[in-house]
Amino acid sequence: MTTPPPPVSLEDGLHAEYIRKQLVQAIFAADYSAAAITNPFDAEGDLVAIPTDYKPIGYTTDDGITFPSDLSMTDTTSSQSSEPTRSDVESDILSASFAPQETNQATVALYEGLPLSGTGALPAMGTAWQWDRAATPRNPYRRLLAIGMDYSDDGGEIYVVKFFPRARLTSKDDEQWARSTETQRPVTFNAFRDSALKTACRNWVDGPGWRSLATP
Repeated sequence: MTTPPPPVSLEDGLHAEYIRKQLVQAIFAADYSAAAITNPFDAEGDLVAIPTDYKPIGYTTDDGITFPSDLSMTDTTSSQSSEPTRSDVESDILSASFAPQETNQATVALYEGLPLSGTGALPAMGTAWQWDRAATPRNPYRRLLAIGMDYSDDGGEIYVVKFFPRARLTSKDDEQWARSTETQRPVTFNAFRDSALKTACRNWVDGPGWRSLATP
């Protein structure tokens, strides 16, 4: 006699502990001449120190960081079918959008197209700043590092990291001066393929809390 299969449960495959939020986010920007991030974690899954060439953006608005993906498809149609008989990716553009709330060297440099370090970079906070709007605006490529952190059920850190090795400013919203709100410099950067890393975006997920999810 054949043993009947066990009953199917709609609870199978449901894992509340896999639902993630990015409770804290941090963004760092560097000039394209800075060394690329090869691995933000050590052997135990802890974050390593961020290189000093990567400048912190600081506080951003409650919207955090948004990563829009603009996917465009091209369909092939045939007279024998009412549906497309083939569909291919025409373009898939990944971006990072955020609205800094701090006025610091990094936020101004990204908004104004200034270097983040070296000649032409803004000096330290608290010293006199001056820059001119160029007749022909410069829009240099940057390196962008975004880190989000969550906690596992046992309290361990779970990090989600995105690295744009070759990012360029493609949009910026208005800088507004008002009593009712802080001065923001909202920007959007597109990710472009880096010839050395051979990718437009490298992703990592790691951390002590992530490793604790491994089944024994």
